[in-house]
Amino acid sequence: MPLLARMLAAPLHVDVRAGALDDVPSLIADGRLSSDGRFALVVGPGIGHEVIARIGHAVAPESVFVVEDDRIETADGLAERIRHRRVDVVVAVGGGRTLDVAKHASSRVGLPMVAVATSLAHDGIASPVSVLSVGGSRVSFGVAMPVAVVVDLELVERSPERLLRAGVGDVVSNLGALADWRLAQQVRGESVDGLAASFAGAAARAVLDQRGQLTSRPFLACLADSLILSGMAMAVAGTSRPCSGACHEISHAIDELHPNTATHGEQVALGALFAFVLRDDLRTAEALASCLQRNGLPTTPAMLGLSDAQFVEVVRRAPSTRPDRFTILEHLEPRRGDVVAAIDVMTALSRNDAAVLR
Repeated sequence: MPLLARMLAAPLHVDVRAGALDDVPSLIADGRLSSDGRFALVVGPGIGHEVIARIGHAVAPESVFVVEDDRIETADGLAERIRHRRVDVVVAVGGGRTLDVAKHASSRVGLPMVAVATSLAHDGIASPVSVLSVGGSRVSFGVAMPVAVVVDLELVERSPERLLRAGVGDVVSNLGALADWRLAQQVRGESVDGLAASFAGAAARAVLDQRGQLTSRPFLACLADSLILSGMAMAVAGTSRPCSGACHEISHAIDELHPNTATHGEQVALGALFAFVLRDDLRTAEALASCLQRNGLPTTPAMLGLSDAQFVEVVRRAPSTRPDRFTILEHLEPRRGDVVAAIDVMTALSRNDAAVLR
């Protein structure tokens, strides 16, 4: 009999709404994740006290852990502490770094994890990837996908607006990653997973076309759904390919050459815009630039504080950050003049200078 379907990794539970945090103990106790509701609670240093006040009654005091940073040593230490507790599931509440530490730790000890996001800075909410600091560098680790994803919009509303902008940048950069994936298919015969591509593309287009106010509940719900869908795209593909291309290579190069320049989302958004200009796909570049401008994201290297010369060096370094990945950068191998010309077009897009773009 022919195979008519495939099994997909997906969270058992997704809850995106205001006040969702308060129902987490009920989720744990409903029998799917734990027979008697025993869980470890991992929180970050910022919002930890409020989280403990709201749901701490449902967890033993010795099973509450506060993580201060995202170092690999912190994640390994957390795993060892959880290993000695009688718990069935790990619940992590916080921003991306807290969730990444908890994802890594829970995978180390073989426990399912519930991710409760309090910010929407990147697509790691539901992804099978944990990004941790290792010796001063950011390193990605494959981990188990969260079994449940909760986004409390009340908490998200209080997160810094810059983190929301970063989330927008990260999800719309999927468009560039998908273009690079299809290029690799055409040039190198690399396999493209159509379902993963559909998930990643739908997530990006939903935010690209979102015209509401960034901090409004409808926009935040759309952004949360899109970031979760991006994570599922990576789980389906078994790789970060549907959400990571030249845009992420450029971001990694900025991190190496000019640390702490901007958020990951701001950097990948700029990288995606540059890559579309480099492809001479000005229609997509204009739509992307318009979205970035509406939401306060950079559209030129200068907006990140980088000179043309610095950005040229970034583009030169970018392919070395992911030597296994084929993107428009490896395909065209742009020279200094190509990069400067693309920056000029990006500047024109920022000014909506139709004469230059024509």
